[in-house]
Amino acid sequence: MKAVVKFLLVLGLIASNQAVFAWGMTGHRVISEIAEQHLSKKAKRGIKALIGGQKIAYWSNWADFIKSSSDPALLETGSWHFLNTAGNLSFDAFNEALQQSPDKNLYKAYARVKAQLADKNLPDEQRRQALYFVVHLLGDAHQPMHVSRAEDLGGNKIDVTFFGRPSNIHRVWDSDLVDNEKYSFTEYAAVLDYDRSFYKQYTQSTFEEWLYESHVLANRIYDDVAKQNKLSYDYIFRYKDPMEQCLLKAGLRLAKELNEIFG
Repeated sequence: MKAVVKFLLVLGLIASNQAVFAWGMTGHRVISEIAEQHLSKKAKRGIKALIGGQKIAYWSNWADFIKSSSDPALLETGSWHFLNTAGNLSFDAFNEALQQSPDKNLYKAYARVKAQLADKNLPDEQRRQALYFVVHLLGDAHQPMHVSRAEDLGGNKIDVTFFGRPSNIHRVWDSDLVDNEKYSFTEYAAVLDYDRSFYKQYTQSTFEEWLYESHVLANRIYDDVAKQNKLSYDYIFRYKDPMEQCLLKAGLRLAKELNEIFG
């Protein structure tokens, strides 16, 4: 475990340079649309009090948009979007790495913004921003290349071609796989979220377990791309279902989190 801890310390030296976009705009909106279909009445009222009648999907990419802001406080949130550990960890080793990880990463930041959103004593503006972060970061937690490795910047430095076009394995999972399906975000949410039993099936676990699912899938992605970096129909065949499961789980789990926060 000393090696794991040492590896995590390296994160602080390079975190500010890592690309942090996840799922692209379409993916985050799919997740938010699924979540909206499973909100309790209390959650709907609480969210409406903060953002009015606008759909959650409208704000789902705000946490990425603010990277163009001149506000130093907002610019410092870039490292909140990802978590790096060593690869191929057991759950116990992964969980220990989470507990010992730096404060400014996905795991620690999500806990903070979730607590802020739940605190009704805070100003509405602070809770509103916390809501935007909860919506976005919960989605990031289900993008496997955001729960990956520091040395290649979450796959950003692993070049691939996607149907002959230059890309990298991070971007493939951010947007190439999602956009290849040619759905609008509402269409994609509808075709994925077709069985009400999915909610109970995918929400009976913890945030740490959700992150570990992404860690395990990231290990598979790394192993696969090391063997083949020219991605096309075969890659779609093998990863379409895992990618869609990530979107569906993220949407249902976001609903669970919001339902509990607004109680």
